[in-house]
Amino acid sequence: MLGGGEVLGGGDALGPGDARGSGDAAASALPTERPAQQQGAQPYHPPQAYQAAPAGAVRRPRTGARTTPRTRKARLRVAKADPWSVMKVSFLLSIALGICTIVAAAVLWMVMDAMGVFSTVGGTISEATGSNESNGFDLQAFLSLPRVLTFTTIIAVIDVVLATALATLGAFIYNLSAGFVGGVELTLAEDE
Repeated sequence: MLGGGEVLGGGDALGPGDARGSGDAAASALPTERPAQQQGAQPYHPPQAYQAAPAGAVRRPRTGARTTPRTRKARLRVAKADPWSVMKVSFLLSIALGICTIVAAAVLWMVMDAMGVFSTVGGTISEATGSNESNGFDLQAFLSLPRVLTFTTIIAVIDVVLATALATLGAFIYNLSAGFVGGVELTLAEDE
Protein backbone atom coordinates (compact mmCIF):
# COMPACT_ATOMS: atom_id res chain seq x y z
CA MET A 1 0.00 0.00 0.00
CA LEU A 2 1.09 3.49 -0.65
CA GLY A 3 1.48 5.75 2.26
CA GLY A 4 0.92 9.47 2.28
CA GLY A 5 3.81 11.23 0.56
CA GLU A 6 5.37 8.24 -1.26
CA VAL A 7 6.56 8.92 -4.77
CA LEU A 8 5.65 6.63 -7.65
CA GLY A 9 7.67 6.00 -10.77
CA GLY A 10 6.30 9.05 -12.60
CA GLY A 11 7.33 11.44 -9.85
CA ASP A 12 3.81 12.20 -8.68
CA ALA A 13 3.22 12.24 -4.99
CA LEU A 14 0.02 10.60 -3.77
CA GLY A 15 -1.82 11.69 -0.74
CA PRO A 16 -3.74 9.40 1.57
CA GLY A 17 -7.01 9.70 -0.48
CA ASP A 18 -5.48 9.81 -3.95
CA ALA A 19 -5.80 6.87 -6.35
CA ARG A 20 -4.27 6.24 -9.72
CA GLY A 21 -7.02 4.87 -12.03
CA SER A 22 -9.99 2.84 -10.97
CA GLY A 23 -8.16 -0.39 -10.13
CA ASP A 24 -5.04 0.85 -8.26
CA ALA A 25 -6.70 1.47 -4.91
CA ALA A 26 -8.58 -1.83 -5.01
CA ALA A 27 -5.50 -3.75 -6.13
CA SER A 28 -3.38 -2.28 -3.39
CA ALA A 29 -5.93 -3.31 -0.75
CA LEU A 30 -5.77 -7.02 -1.75
CA PRO A 31 -3.31 -9.21 0.15
CA THR A 32 -0.37 -10.40 -1.90
CA GLU A 33 0.19 -13.66 0.01
CA ARG A 34 -2.15 -16.34 1.28
CA PRO A 35 -2.44 -16.44 5.01
CA ALA A 36 -0.44 -19.21 6.60
CA GLN A 37 -2.40 -22.35 7.46
CA GLN A 38 -3.25 -22.71 11.06
CA GLN A 39 -1.27 -25.23 12.99
CA GLY A 40 -2.83 -28.67 12.92
CA ALA A 41 -5.29 -27.80 10.06
CA GLN A 42 -5.72 -30.50 7.40
CA PRO A 43 -5.22 -29.50 3.77
CA TYR A 44 -8.40 -29.42 1.66
CA HIS A 45 -8.96 -32.31 -0.72
CA PRO A 46 -11.93 -32.14 -3.14
CA PRO A 47 -14.34 -35.09 -3.15
CA GLN A 48 -13.50 -37.96 -5.48
CA ALA A 49 -16.38 -37.10 -7.79
CA TYR A 50 -14.66 -33.82 -8.67
CA GLN A 51 -11.12 -35.11 -8.99
CA ALA A 52 -9.76 -35.62 -12.48
CA ALA A 53 -8.99 -39.15 -13.57
CA PRO A 54 -5.31 -39.89 -14.14
CA ALA A 55 -4.08 -39.78 -17.71
CA GLY A 56 -4.53 -43.08 -19.51
CA ALA A 57 -7.09 -44.39 -17.01
CA VAL A 58 -9.97 -46.41 -18.45
CA ARG A 59 -13.42 -45.51 -17.21
CA ARG A 60 -15.46 -48.52 -16.31
CA PRO A 61 -19.22 -48.42 -16.29
CA ARG A 62 -20.84 -48.41 -12.92
CA THR A 63 -22.55 -51.59 -11.90
CA GLY A 64 -26.22 -51.47 -12.74
CA ALA A 65 -25.68 -48.83 -15.46
CA ARG A 66 -27.51 -49.14 -18.76
CA THR A 67 -25.54 -50.63 -21.60
CA THR A 68 -28.19 -50.21 -24.34
CA PRO A 69 -28.34 -46.75 -25.93
CA ARG A 70 -31.42 -44.68 -25.19
CA THR A 71 -33.62 -43.49 -28.03
CA ARG A 72 -33.68 -39.73 -28.09
CA LYS A 73 -37.09 -38.13 -28.46
CA ALA A 74 -37.97 -34.55 -29.31
CA ARG A 75 -41.38 -33.00 -28.81
CA LEU A 76 -42.03 -30.39 -31.49
CA ARG A 77 -44.99 -28.21 -32.38
CA VAL A 78 -46.13 -27.20 -35.87
CA ALA A 79 -46.75 -23.54 -35.15
CA LYS A 80 -47.31 -22.28 -38.71
CA ALA A 81 -47.88 -23.67 -42.20
CA ASP A 82 -46.63 -21.41 -44.98
CA PRO A 83 -49.60 -20.92 -47.36
CA TRP A 84 -47.34 -20.39 -50.39
CA SER A 85 -45.53 -23.71 -49.93
CA VAL A 86 -48.83 -25.50 -49.19
CA MET A 87 -50.25 -24.08 -52.42
CA LYS A 88 -47.26 -25.25 -54.49
CA VAL A 89 -47.28 -28.76 -53.03
CA SER A 90 -51.04 -29.18 -53.33
CA PHE A 91 -50.93 -27.91 -56.93
CA LEU A 92 -48.33 -30.50 -57.91
CA LEU A 93 -50.11 -33.30 -56.07
CA SER A 94 -53.48 -32.45 -57.62
CA ILE A 95 -51.92 -32.38 -61.11
CA ALA A 96 -50.51 -35.85 -60.46
CA LEU A 97 -53.93 -37.00 -59.23
CA GLY A 98 -55.60 -35.53 -62.34
CA ILE A 99 -53.20 -37.36 -64.67
CA CYS A 100 -53.85 -40.59 -62.76
CA THR A 101 -57.60 -40.03 -63.13
CA ILE A 102 -57.36 -39.57 -66.91
CA VAL A 103 -55.18 -42.66 -67.34
CA ALA A 104 -57.46 -44.75 -65.11
CA ALA A 105 -60.56 -43.66 -67.07
CA ALA A 106 -58.92 -44.59 -70.38
CA VAL A 107 -57.81 -48.01 -69.09
CA LEU A 108 -61.26 -48.72 -67.59
CA TRP A 109 -63.00 -47.76 -70.85
CA MET A 110 -60.72 -50.06 -72.87
CA VAL A 111 -61.31 -52.99 -70.50
CA MET A 112 -65.08 -52.51 -70.56
CA ASP A 113 -65.08 -52.20 -74.37
CA ALA A 114 -63.00 -55.38 -74.70
CA MET A 115 -65.47 -57.24 -72.45
CA GLY A 116 -68.40 -56.09 -74.62
CA VAL A 117 -70.18 -54.17 -71.87
CA PHE A 118 -71.04 -51.19 -74.10
CA SER A 119 -72.47 -53.31 -76.91
CA THR A 120 -74.57 -55.44 -74.56
CA VAL A 121 -75.91 -52.57 -72.43
CA GLY A 122 -76.25 -50.35 -75.51
CA GLY A 123 -78.36 -52.98 -77.30
CA THR A 124 -80.65 -53.31 -74.30
CA ILE A 125 -81.08 -49.53 -73.99
CA SER A 126 -81.72 -49.19 -77.75
CA GLU A 127 -84.49 -51.79 -77.62
CA ALA A 128 -86.06 -50.16 -74.54
CA THR A 129 -86.03 -46.62 -75.93
CA GLY A 130 -86.54 -47.39 -79.62
CA SER A 131 -89.71 -47.29 -81.59
CA ASN A 132 -90.74 -48.32 -85.10
CA GLU A 133 -89.37 -45.19 -86.76
CA SER A 134 -86.19 -44.66 -84.62
CA ASN A 135 -83.53 -46.93 -83.25
CA GLY A 136 -83.50 -45.40 -79.77
CA PHE A 137 -80.59 -44.13 -77.69
CA ASP A 138 -77.13 -45.15 -78.96
CA LEU A 139 -74.97 -45.71 -75.85
CA GLN A 140 -71.85 -46.66 -77.80
CA ALA A 141 -71.82 -43.35 -79.68
CA PHE A 142 -72.50 -41.39 -76.51
CA LEU A 143 -69.75 -43.12 -74.47
CA SER A 144 -67.01 -43.09 -77.12
CA LEU A 145 -63.40 -42.89 -75.93
CA PRO A 146 -62.76 -39.26 -77.05
CA ARG A 147 -65.92 -38.07 -75.33
CA VAL A 148 -65.06 -39.95 -72.10
CA LEU A 149 -61.49 -38.56 -72.08
CA THR A 150 -62.75 -35.01 -72.70
CA PHE A 151 -65.19 -35.27 -69.81
CA THR A 152 -62.49 -36.77 -67.54
CA THR A 153 -60.02 -34.00 -68.44
CA ILE A 154 -62.56 -31.31 -67.56
CA ILE A 155 -63.18 -32.99 -64.20
CA ALA A 156 -59.41 -33.26 -63.58
CA VAL A 157 -58.84 -29.55 -64.30
CA ILE A 158 -61.67 -28.55 -61.95
CA ASP A 159 -60.17 -30.90 -59.33
CA VAL A 160 -56.72 -29.24 -59.68
CA VAL A 161 -58.18 -25.76 -59.14
CA LEU A 162 -60.41 -26.77 -56.23
CA ALA A 163 -57.79 -28.88 -54.43
CA THR A 164 -55.17 -26.11 -54.67
CA ALA A 165 -57.60 -23.46 -53.42
CA LEU A 166 -58.90 -25.63 -50.56
CA ALA A 167 -55.42 -26.61 -49.41
CA THR A 168 -54.28 -22.96 -49.37
CA LEU A 169 -57.41 -21.94 -47.49
CA GLY A 170 -56.78 -24.81 -45.06
CA ALA A 171 -53.26 -23.46 -44.40
CA PHE A 172 -54.70 -20.03 -43.53
CA ILE A 173 -57.30 -21.58 -41.24
CA TYR A 174 -54.63 -23.73 -39.56
CA ASN A 175 -52.45 -20.67 -38.91
CA LEU A 176 -55.39 -18.86 -37.30
CA SER A 177 -56.29 -21.79 -35.08
CA ALA A 178 -52.63 -22.44 -34.18
CA GLY A 179 -52.43 -18.87 -32.91
CA PHE A 180 -55.16 -19.68 -30.39
CA VAL A 181 -54.32 -23.24 -29.31
CA GLY A 182 -50.62 -23.50 -30.17
CA GLY A 183 -50.69 -25.90 -33.12
CA VAL A 184 -50.27 -29.65 -33.52
CA GLU A 185 -47.65 -31.27 -31.28
CA LEU A 186 -45.43 -34.02 -32.69
CA THR A 187 -43.07 -36.39 -30.88
CA LEU A 188 -40.10 -37.35 -33.04
CA ALA A 189 -37.82 -40.25 -32.09
CA GLU A 190 -34.32 -40.85 -33.40
CA ASP A 191 -33.96 -44.19 -35.16
CA GLU A 192 -30.80 -46.04 -34.13
